[in-house]
Amino acid sequence: AVYLMEAFLESTRNPYYAGEIAYGDRAEHCWNGDPHNPNHISRLRYNTMYVPKMLKRMQAAAPPGADLTSWRYR
Repeated sequence: AVYLMEAFLESTRNPYYAGEIAYGDRAEHCWNGDPHNPNHISRLRYNTMYVPKMLKRMQAAAPPGADLTSWRYR
């Protein structure tokens, strides 16, 4: 199913999905995208893996003049 979804997403044009799909070694169900750690460890760090990508997307899609700083924790 993932291969079929990837083929569909790659076929999109307007807009193109511009995403990424990572494949693991097929050793476990629900692989989460971390090629360096097993699921029982990497599932504890989802935020560190995906929040930076989400922030980048929000910044790229924000309308001109949008507040992109007040909600960010440092």
